Amino acid sequence: MNSAVVLLLAFGIGVVTGLRSMTAPAAVAWAAHLGWLNLSSSPLAFMGSAIAVGIFTVGALVEFVADQLPGTPARTAMFPLAARIVLGLLTGACLAVAGAASLRLGAVAGVLGAIGGAFGGYQARVGLVRSLQSSDFSIAVPEDLVAIGLALFLVSRF
Repeated sequence: MNSAVVLLLAFGIGVVTGLRSMTAPAAVAWAAHLGWLNLSSSPLAFMGSAIAVGIFTVGALVEFVADQLPGTPARTAMFPLAARIVLGLLTGACLAVAGAASLRLGAVAGVLGAIGGAFGGYQARVGLVRSLQSSDFSIAVPEDLVAIGLALFLVSRF
């Protein structure tokens, strides 16, 4: 696969991380576990383990619920943004390795995607809630579905 395409996919998985921090690593872990992504001879091989699948899947499910709670901080706050940056780095690197591209460039692409996804997703969600005069929940659930669908699309390209 072309390195530019791989880096675009790494950026995309970073965007997913910006939208839902645990959805992208859950999708990557499942893809590696199922053999869609070959990470076996890399430092990222642990992503295909049953433990990684379990941790990231539970994390994603908890995040879907926690996102609906009124006390949940904005994704652009310091700690949630830092987590998205780290997970964007991890998931971008995984896709780069699976696509035989530079791990470092994939990590950078994932981080840039995570930052863009966090701020862009936040602005889109707030804007849609205001313009449609709807509840946050009615926008959050479709955003969850977009994040899941995009993550599955991206990890299935290999």
